[in-house]
Order: sequence, then C-alpha cells, then structure tokens
Amino acid sequence: MKKQIFLFVAFVAFIISAFAQTSVQDLLTENKINPIGLDNNVPRFSWQLKNEGRNVVQTAYELKIMAPTKSDNWSSGKINSSQSVQISYTGPALQSNAKYQWQVRIWDQTNKPSAWSTPANFQMGLLKIEDWTAKWIEPGYKEDEILRPSPLFRKSFSSNKKIQSATVYITSHGLYEAHINGRRVGDAYLTPGWTAYQKRLQYQAYDVTNLLQSGKNAIAVSVGSGWYRGIIGFANNKNFYGKDIALLLQLQIVYSDGSIEKVGTDASWKSGIGSIRSSEIYNGETIDARQEKAGWKLADYNDDEWSSVVVGKQSMSNLIATENELVKKHEVFHPAKIFTTPKGEKVIDFGQNLVGWVTMKVIGNSGDKITITHAEVLDKQGNFYTENLRAAACTNTYILKGGEEEIFEPHFTWQGFRYAKIDGYPGELNSENFSAVALYSDMPQTGSFSTSNDLINQLQHNIQWGQNGNFLDVPTDCPQRDERLGWTGDAQAFSRTASFNRNVNSFFAKWMKDVAADQLPNGSVPFVIPNILGANSTGATGWADVATIIPWNMYLAYGDKRLLEQQYASMKSWLGYMQAQSKNDLWNTGFHFGDWLFYRPFDDNDGSSAVTDKYLIAQCFFAHSAQILINTAKVLGKNDDVATFEAIMKKTKEAYLKEYVTGSGRLVSSTQTAYVLALQFDMLPENMRAQTAERLVANIKSYGNHLTTGFLGTPYLCEVLSRFGYVDMAYTLLLQETYPSWLYPVKMGATTIWERWNGIRTDGSFEPASMNSFNHYAYGAIGDWMYRVMVGIDTYEDGPGYQHIKIEPHIGGTFTNASASLKTYYGTVSSGWKLSADSVQIDAVIPP
Repeated sequence: MKKQIFLFVAFVAFIISAFAQTSVQDLLTENKINPIGLDNNVPRFSWQLKNEGRNVVQTAYELKIMAPTKSDNWSSGKINSSQSVQISYTGPALQSNAKYQWQVRIWDQTNKPSAWSTPANFQMGLLKIEDWTAKWIEPGYKEDEILRPSPLFRKSFSSNKKIQSATVYITSHGLYEAHINGRRVGDAYLTPGWTAYQKRLQYQAYDVTNLLQSGKNAIAVSVGSGWYRGIIGFANNKNFYGKDIALLLQLQIVYSDGSIEKVGTDASWKSGIGSIRSSEIYNGETIDARQEKAGWKLADYNDDEWSSVVVGKQSMSNLIATENELVKKHEVFHPAKIFTTPKGEKVIDFGQNLVGWVTMKVIGNSGDKITITHAEVLDKQGNFYTENLRAAACTNTYILKGGEEEIFEPHFTWQGFRYAKIDGYPGELNSENFSAVALYSDMPQTGSFSTSNDLINQLQHNIQWGQNGNFLDVPTDCPQRDERLGWTGDAQAFSRTASFNRNVNSFFAKWMKDVAADQLPNGSVPFVIPNILGANSTGATGWADVATIIPWNMYLAYGDKRLLEQQYASMKSWLGYMQAQSKNDLWNTGFHFGDWLFYRPFDDNDGSSAVTDKYLIAQCFFAHSAQILINTAKVLGKNDDVATFEAIMKKTKEAYLKEYVTGSGRLVSSTQTAYVLALQFDMLPENMRAQTAERLVANIKSYGNHLTTGFLGTPYLCEVLSRFGYVDMAYTLLLQETYPSWLYPVKMGATTIWERWNGIRTDGSFEPASMNSFNHYAYGAIGDWMYRVMVGIDTYEDGPGYQHIKIEPHIGGTFTNASASLKTYYGTVSSGWKLSADSVQIDAVIPP
C-alpha cells in the first residue's frame, strides 16, 4: 500500500510539473520597484519566474516598453536567452521626466509563452543640465556664523488646471526636508545623501501629484548643514565642501491638456529662520519650539516679513540622479527599562544599540529645556558612559513652546545609542512618551539565518544590526563618535556578508563611484570615501583594495557585470599604483594599517601579540587584487589585459616567496593572519599549503583555541580552515566563548558587533576610549562563512548572482540544526540541516 501511495504522489508531481503554467513576477528596473528619477539612459530590467513544478527554465523572453508617445513604444521581439536579470534596454532614446511602462513574457522549457506580466513603471530624471530651469538659492539674511540655524525657504504659487502628474526634483548643499501644502515630500531622511560632492551631487525625484491642490499652493523647505558644511572628520573640521548652504528645487507639473508648468527656485522665493537653532551631525540638534513659524508650510501663510533669497552660482555640472536606496525610518523601539543610575542620572534603556534618534512627547511650560544625551553602554558602576564618543556631544536639546502636548524629534542629525539620558523633563519619565527610531538606507532584507545555538543566533542579530546602523547612505565604520566615515577597509572586509543580509547592489554601486571619483590621479585610494581626510591619507593595503574587492564581490553576489565595467578603470589604476610603489615586484614602502586591532594582550612579556609584518600583508593583497583583475578582464572579454595581469601576479607571488618564506616553508610572521592570507590568496606553491594549514591550526591551539586575527585576517580565517579540511577547528573558533572570540561580546551583552574583541573587559572596565566603538561591523564578516559554508548557500563563479547555485553545507560543532534563506534576483534559495539520533536531514529549495 505504501508503495502505491508513493507512486501515486510521484505521478501527481509529474503531472503538476508537466502542466504547471509559468508566469512572471517581481519586476525590477535598475534593481528597484517602479523607480522615479533615473538618469541612466540604458536601464536594466529583471524579473522572476513563478512555477511550482520542477526543472523549470526560461528559454526565451520578450520585453515591451510603452512610452508617453506611441511612436516611441518598443519591443525586443523574442530573444532566445535564459537571462532574466539586469537585461539592458536597447530601444529608442529615453526622454527627461518621461514615464514608461514595461512588461515581459517568457518561454519556458515547454516552448510555450507565458502571459504578459503585470506592468511595471519607471520614470526618467532630468538627463541634461539644460533640463534644469531652477536656480540655486541661498538665504538672503545675514547668518549667525556660530550656531548657524537651519534656514527655511518657501514659495507660493497657483495651479488652476487639472493636474495629470507632478514630479519635484530636489537637492541641496546641506541636508533638506521639503513639504508641499504642509505635507511632507517623500519619506526619506538625510537627503540628498553623502557623495564626493565636488564631482557628484545627488538629486532626488518625488511623485507629488497627490500633494498639490487646485488654486494656491506652497512649497516649504528647511535645510541643515549636514556633511556639506557641518563638522565632519577630526579636529572639529567644518566647511569641508564649502561655507554656503543652498537649495535647488524644480517642480514639473503635467496638466491633463498636455501642457507643462515648471516651478523652480529663483529670486522670487523667501527665506527665514525657524525652530532649528543649530544642527550638527556629531553634536546633535537644538530645537526651540517658541521660534517655530506657525503655518509657514501652508499656502495662505503671510511671508511679507521674510527675507528675500540670493541666487547662487553653484555648479550644475555635478548633478546626478540617486542610485542607491535612501535613508528611511525603520524599527521603533520602546523603553525596555527606565532607571536612575548611582550618580542620579535619569536613563532610558531601549534594549538595542541602534542608529537613529529618540522621539519624545511632553507637556510643559514655555521655555522648559530638555536635553537628551546618548550612549552605547554603561560603565562598570552602572553610570552613563560617553567618554568613547570623544568630541561628539551627541545631545539633542528641546525648548518647549508650552501649553499642549508637544512632540519632538531631530531632523538633520542622528545618534548611535542604546541608552538615553534625559535632563529637564517635567515630571516622571514613562515609556509611553519615549521611543527610539532606527534609521538606515532602505536596502531590502534578503537573508535569514538560524541555528540551535542561541548565542550564535544573537551573533547573527548583532551582525545584522551592525550593518543596519552603519549602512546609512555610506558604509561607515561607526555611527556614534566624532568619525562616522566611510572607511574602505571595513567595507571591503564585510561586503560579502553584507550582500547576504540585505540587497546592497545599488548601495555599493553608488559608493564605488565615489571611490573612483575620489581616487587620486596616481591610482591611490583614500582611507575613507567620501575623502575628507586629504590626499595624504591614501594607499593603505587592505583598505585601498576596496577598489577591486567590492566590485568583484558584488559581481559574485548579484551577477552585476555593469558594476565591473563601471569600476574597471579604477581597479586597473589601483593595481598600477601598487606596481609603481614596488621595487623588484616587492611592495614594501608606505604607510599601512596592517592587521588592524589584532590580538594584543596587556603587558605582553612573552611576545604573544599577533603582530603580522605589514609589508607581508601588502604583498598578499597586491597579488589578490591582481587575481581579481584577471577574473574581471576575463568576464569583460579583455583578453590582452588578462595576460598582463597574470604576469603581474606571477612576479608578485615570486617576490613574496623570496622575501617572506624560508627554505623550510616558514613565514617570517608566524601569525594566524599571515598563514590565512598566504592560503586564501594562494601565495604558496601547492606542495607547501598543507604544512602551512597545519601551522595555522597549531598556532590556534597554542592560543587555547582562540583567534588572534584583526580586520584583514578575520574575514578569511574560518574559510581557510574549512578549505583545507579543518572544519572542526572552524567550528571550535565560532563557538569559543572567551576572549578573543566572536561570542565573547555576545556573552557580555552586546547587541551589535564591537570594534575591539574586548571593548568591555571581563571586570567591566573598558579598552581605551580613544577608539572603542560598540557598533563596528568589520568583525561581523564571519557571517559570510556561516551562510556560505556552515549552511552552504553559495554561487558558482560561472553563474554568478546565484544563477548557478551551490548547496554544500558543512555540519559540525555542537549544533543540532542550522538553516538559512536568501532572496536572490531569481527567487528564494534556502538550505538547512537537522541532526537526529540516526540521521541527517537536509532541506533545500531553489527558484526556477
């Protein structure tokens, strides 16, 4: 009977597979759903197949584009191809501000066409400078150069015809928030984001059709100093990009009769000052509600007493559309605990180290002043601790108007915090009046990971929240102290892990353009991007290799060939810089960070500190970047370059062997990082690799089964162990609970990844406050091993972006189960394993 049931089920499955209809879903344009404001003349289209059967494959597709003018409609015709991801448009030239619809149908293995997909949309931005009729404007009043209150700009206008659609394009020198008729434009924050402003200034496009009204309308915009002219970097540095604060806005209204009206910033606008009395990224924001200009965002507001504006001469040539996802509000945390510290401080614990701000409700008297100061941790006595924030005040101040309930939140700043100290609040603190709002770039969540071990699950939580808080338009090192910069070493080390947890394709595509923009003419890459540290802070190995590592990692994760094309010149230029710095193919000059924050015990008397020769590291990354360029040149069909890069890599590895490896096969630095890089980047001949892996394991055992690696060795440690047959040791390191280890911070109560392995010591004291962030994602790079090796979801290089999927779990440790899923451009891939007394069950799902 059981056999008959099995055969019947198999027969039904066959019938379903044979006759299930394939359909098309989840259409994306330039990796986004129905984007507005593209300036890419050759957008790319992606879609997913839906079919519950097995062995489903696309054999052909047809795209069609519906343009505003029928004569510009376009069809690809039937294209025999299995490609369904990032297919480039090849139709007629696309027009500024124009809206397009597109659909796709496919043929599967049965050679039958699917139905046409539900239409998707995209709208072009302003493609030429001449499309901008608006002018830059600045405040017309004399500015307070000390506090620099946020200026307000407004304009009233009338619209008496029936509106078909309306789009507003906005950017600023500084950060902006815009309203039309009192309603907020968009749901993004900290716009226009941070780029290499001298060469690349983003504008945003918003559909505001529903914000306009018949008759009189008003546009109202406030602007804060932000990255452009606010304090940024070290030594209280301000006005890095300029002293001006300015707005550029253009509203384009399309009426039902086909006519178009443009309302842009010009000399007719008005300017003033409102309630935001000062605003700095590091120091926080001061809002005086008594100074709020009531109704200033509405059309009937009387602005006769306001100042005029100054029409500026700022450049238009650096304007670009927004490529990445904007910063938005996400999770809201309510107080987990409200308490008084031993020092008498009133403190709220939100239970999670996050990036964003505190929103507060309050009723009080006019002039009451409330300050909210932010911190990541408490000291060993349980008091509020801010010393590790260095010069950043991280304080928001609110002065009440008085009377009715007031709600406060900042506009042009953010904090990294778990704890908030409240001073001056009228009455008792209660949880109903305070919440913490998380801010980060609106990257779609793609990955999930879970195991039978609660500590490892918390580690995954910490990895995700380290990424959330530090992927705030740029990949920052930390979100709280007087830094918050796009450190290149941290970003490259974490980039593959990042691509699992969220879709960072567009996030990194945008940022890598800034890498290229700020790259020096000699090919050297700055320590931070955007570069606010200057031309002398460049060229460090493992940091500058961001130029090659991230483009290749994004190609593997998403199959994004255009990103390789876009960055190819930058990648080559960085390799050329290393060649120029080398003598006899050996790069042993210049400043390098080395294996940053490696294990270094206090009062090291016996040489236990895991110091790796910086130039040994440099030679390894030199070869690694050469290998990436070999791979990239092959993908792009640049065969002449392949031979050139292969010759460079060969000489680089030969110089490494001569300089850093003894005749018996020992490395001049006997550290975990030295062994790991030698093995990960294939620096050694085949016959030397096994003994080097043995030495790596022996070194780990000599430290009591602890890691000693820093920023550059850690991402590859477990991967190397697994590759050379030491999966058990990789699991031993993963599950190690004492310092130094990934789980030590978890055991100490961390909710994000720490900058140091022991930011808080076992006795509750701290590492030096000069550099001790508790939200610093770099060591979270272990996530890549957890996803791709432990659970085993990976992509083959001959089918990147999970077109050719590898499912290869490695079971070990004390786990009884582990599972993960990943939303790829093709659909969801999942893998999981579960142990029982006498079996191993593996479940895997792949998309069509």
